Amino acid sequence: MIFKIGSSAQLKRTGWPMLAALLILAGVWAGCGNAPVKDMDDPANAPSAAVVKVVRRDLTSNLEIASEFQPFQEIQVYAKVSGYIQKSYIDWGMHVKQGQLLAVLEIPELQQQLQQDEASVKRSQQALEGAREELKRAESVYNVAHVTYTRLADVQKTRPDLLAQQDVDVAQGKDLEANAGVSSARDALAAAEQGVVGTKAALDKDKALFAYARITAPFDGVVTQVYAFTGALLPAGTSSGKDTLALCQLSQNNLLRLVIPLPERAVSDVHIGESVAVRLTNPPKTFQGTIVRFSDQIDEQTRTMHAEVHVPNPKDELVTGMYASVLIPLHTAAHVLTLPIQVVQSAKESAGTVFVVNSSNHIEQRAVTLGLQTATQVEIVSGLQENEMVIFGEQAQYRVGELVSPKLVESGGKE
Repeated sequence: MIFKIGSSAQLKRTGWPMLAALLILAGVWAGCGNAPVKDMDDPANAPSAAVVKVVRRDLTSNLEIASEFQPFQEIQVYAKVSGYIQKSYIDWGMHVKQGQLLAVLEIPELQQQLQQDEASVKRSQQALEGAREELKRAESVYNVAHVTYTRLADVQKTRPDLLAQQDVDVAQGKDLEANAGVSSARDALAAAEQGVVGTKAALDKDKALFAYARITAPFDGVVTQVYAFTGALLPAGTSSGKDTLALCQLSQNNLLRLVIPLPERAVSDVHIGESVAVRLTNPPKTFQGTIVRFSDQIDEQTRTMHAEVHVPNPKDELVTGMYASVLIPLHTAAHVLTLPIQVVQSAKESAGTVFVVNSSNHIEQRAVTLGLQTATQVEIVSGLQENEMVIFGEQAQYRVGELVSPKLVESGGKE
């Protein structure tokens, strides 16, 4: 570049400062023209890029549904007969076994009824013994009368001149009368036997009712509510009235239920008897449950079907009312090519694109076919080979053909 300097007069007017400024500016321009250009294809200048490898693993697609634990069964314990609580053996939170005594009722009128029933049984048994004796007497009378008549009849046939016909007729009449007495005695005996059966049945009935004075637990469970205490009157719980007072509420908690709304799309993939994971959030712990039944009907409004999961609780670690997540395995793919789901730009349900770092460390865009997807991983059906490196992270900062310095990170995204 050439600068033209004027005459000495002009130089005097502008001064030496202007000349110095021009010389400095010329030096800057000269320096800019000679600066070296940065080579973007130089590996030393390539930007670092986080990558993950395409690896093989087993994938399982899980459906996670939250639900609330319910007791396997829960009942109100009522008294069968009305009575006052003489002794109570329960309290809140108490664990009881099947057949364990919960309370004893005082029922004095039923005790008196039992005494009357026992007396009636004794009377009927005595009447039965009398009927048996009467039958024996009637049979004896009949035997005598019958033998007498038979002998007289035989004599009359052989020696008709020795007996009058009237004597034979009288003997025959007594024989018939004695036979009728035997029949009557047998009927009386049968009636006495039925009387004994009736009185014993009444006694057994009242004994059974009196046995209900001892209220016992129908199954293993936990007393979750207590409604009546010692001295309270428990009415007989045989009516449907809402005012009927119960002794307590008993819940069976050694086996719990989870009723979950199963989405329509998952109905065909879930089967009775299948084992599922039941996960608590607080404290973080996982239990095993089993799918035991379906409602076999889709709710038209929610498009879900009720499914029931049973979870054993032998150590009482779970409490009814707790929330838990049920993890239901829907699909499984074994030893397939996988990538973290965030590295794939999905174009549609089963297709997408990834940025691959090739053998020369240049970026190329690759179309891939997708298979099974989980919360963190996706199956690569085609488009990639095992151990190929794929850009992990924001892809917008890279361009196709760019040279990068790959830095391998774990599938989870952590170095």
